[in-house]
Amino acid sequence: MTVPTGRRERKKAATRQKIADTALRLFLERGYDAVGIREVAAEADVAVTTLFSHFASKEALVFEQDEDFEQRLAQAVTGRAPHEPLIPALRREIHALVRHCTGDDAAPVRRLIDASPALRKYEESMRLRHAETLATAIAADPGLSRTATASRAIARFVIDAYSLAREAAEPEAAVDEIFRMVEAAWEATSPSRRT
Repeated sequence: MTVPTGRRERKKAATRQKIADTALRLFLERGYDAVGIREVAAEADVAVTTLFSHFASKEALVFEQDEDFEQRLAQAVTGRAPHEPLIPALRREIHALVRHCTGDDAAPVRRLIDASPALRKYEESMRLRHAETLATAIAADPGLSRTATASRAIARFVIDAYSLAREAAEPEAAVDEIFRMVEAAWEATSPSRRT
């Protein structure tokens, strides 16, 4: 996550984190559906309008690192070293995200999400948005020379790799296994292989 530099930005980031931490604590203690937005705001000692200035919805409180994850995926494309192949850069980022989301402290949050249809639906929409952001970054890179369709397909594969690996018995090994297939798909979309 980017560290805010100015005092005001640091204060906003601290408020945002306090709201997210409070919401997650309440959701884990009492259940997602049993806790209302007003309760979260009161417990975090902020106005409801302040809560909504940081989070667009109740579901977004559970996925407070959503924007950071989305930016990291795009940065894996745009921030890689010149001439560095794309797929290894994406594999490294997915490994990092999977490690973050499969730690022991992540299990209660995963159970919370799995138990709530609203959170599962939100997570799916978030995954589709992340895939579109990643596809846009891939398609915009002139050195990659892939069609919009190929860029979108690879982005979906990468996002699905994260989801599948996170649920696997051995997440790290699953990332590597899935990325061998992603690499093959990427190679198959090479301009030199098009007919």
